[in-house]
Amino acid sequence: MRPQLVIVGAGPRGTGVLERIAANAPELYPASGLDIHLVDPHPPGGGRIWRQEQSPLLWMNSHAEDVTMFTDETVAMDGPVREGPTLHEWAHLEGRTFAGRQLQGRYLRWFHEQVLAALPPDVAVHHHPRRALRISGPREGRQQVWLEGRARPLPADLVILALGHLDTELDPEQRQLADYARAHGLVHLPPDYTADSDLSPLEPGAPVLVRGFGLAFVDLMVLVTEGRGGRYEGETYRPSGREPVLYVGSRRGVPYHSKIGYDWTGDRPPLPRFLGPAEVDGLLARPGGFDFRRDVWPLVEKELGFAHYHRLFTAHPGRTAMAWTDFEEKYAAAAGPAEIRALAAAAVPDPADRLDLTALDRPLEGVRYASHEDFQAGLRRYIEADLNRRHDPSHSADLAVFLGLLSVYGQLVRLGDIGSWWHGFFSHLASGPPGPRLRQMLALSRAGLLRFVGAGMTVTTGNGLFRATGTTVPGFAVEARTLVEARLPEPTLGRARDSLLRALHADGAAATPGGLLRVDPGDGRILDGAGRPHPRRFALGPYTDSRTAGAFTRPRTGGPAFRQNDATARAALAFLRHLAGRAAA
Repeated sequence: MRPQLVIVGAGPRGTGVLERIAANAPELYPASGLDIHLVDPHPPGGGRIWRQEQSPLLWMNSHAEDVTMFTDETVAMDGPVREGPTLHEWAHLEGRTFAGRQLQGRYLRWFHEQVLAALPPDVAVHHHPRRALRISGPREGRQQVWLEGRARPLPADLVILALGHLDTELDPEQRQLADYARAHGLVHLPPDYTADSDLSPLEPGAPVLVRGFGLAFVDLMVLVTEGRGGRYEGETYRPSGREPVLYVGSRRGVPYHSKIGYDWTGDRPPLPRFLGPAEVDGLLARPGGFDFRRDVWPLVEKELGFAHYHRLFTAHPGRTAMAWTDFEEKYAAAAGPAEIRALAAAAVPDPADRLDLTALDRPLEGVRYASHEDFQAGLRRYIEADLNRRHDPSHSADLAVFLGLLSVYGQLVRLGDIGSWWHGFFSHLASGPPGPRLRQMLALSRAGLLRFVGAGMTVTTGNGLFRATGTTVPGFAVEARTLVEARLPEPTLGRARDSLLRALHADGAAATPGGLLRVDPGDGRILDGAGRPHPRRFALGPYTDSRTAGAFTRPRTGGPAFRQNDATARAALAFLRHLAGRAAA
């Protein structure tokens, strides 16, 4: 029998691995014949998240020019570069357009077709539109991949998991809220991909509590306003009368920072500077391990500060009071945050030009408003100020910090599961909504259809209702019959609804304390409890401890996901070549 490779998940990540197989096969797989099985109930290319059957109102969260499925020479990988068009080049869009998800799905389908055409003629690809249920088989022998609705398993010499975002069982708090909702006839929508949620129970004019102020909330906001017939006329929202009233809050109490609305000009900051491969090697070599806040975060802070001040001093020198060479020398020698703050105060006259990561991350920390209405006006001012700054190139140090965040993320991938705090921080600063979505928030707030609860939002139950409070407006509370948890489920193996991952975990696959699947950072092989890589099972994606930033890679940024895909594809091809050679002998 020809060697058999099964890839579970045919969305962007699975298709990206397939592209690397096509690119590397001429060098690494001269053997004759290979069957590749793509297992996914959703269409190949787009997968679940980017499928065509979703609202045309939903946008991507990246500029079209910042989305590519093709490698370039900045990717540190062993395989060959195969260049191709970005989304904006392929679709002939203006580069700073926020394309619809349906269009991105068509781009991904086209990319998938290009990949199939690039495979050697003796490599056959078979799509199985089913769910994979479990994997069985000995470590050193052929595997069996069991599919829903199919009596016989797929035989597999190698299995690569590229499952994407997971559905999970409710955690204890969510179970308690769901039980309360059932007992009292309430509506409770748990964490989910918003496009898959049934929003019909959100009644017109009724208050709806929403916990979560990130991208899942933006989708919800769109689907229950424009999606119900409302429209925007300039800065004004014209309701259809079918909208609920959304009371939204979160731990921060503010939306993610706006996407930056201008292009980079001039030289980029020379990154990495304080958090590069050598520093990561040192952290990994610590005999007792490392603590993120104690050992890693100071390096992150210094790296982001370096990116910020490099741009400020080189692009806006009139707003500084020291030569860059002097500042850089003193910055490098600074022993900690206090010394850096003192140096910045001496060298940068305007506090607005100094980097304050704590204020950026928690802008409502310690802030109190006397009334709910005062807070509505105050948060609108905050959003307007954020929009203005993030679209003003005179503040291009903000864009430098964004580049610093991408550099840091690329290094931190090697450290494995470093907890959820960093990912939340990154998303708040770097993965915020398009500017037009924040302007829509402002219009909905002025129309009275969007009400801000504040920071530290807490949901309790009583008197047959949900009740939300926050810390920003002492004494304020709002009650409602409907609660929406506007966030994606946590990628936790122990609560994954995916039976395949649960079975893997039960069969010995290791998980981190945070519940992520442990994989070899080099090629993505799944690790067991003793740290041994499985010779025939690989995994890539957000449920692993080698997850990367964002859904897609920006061109010319090194692309850690591309590097991972290439390493996995090369390891798989080398194994299959050896197997085919043994069979031929």
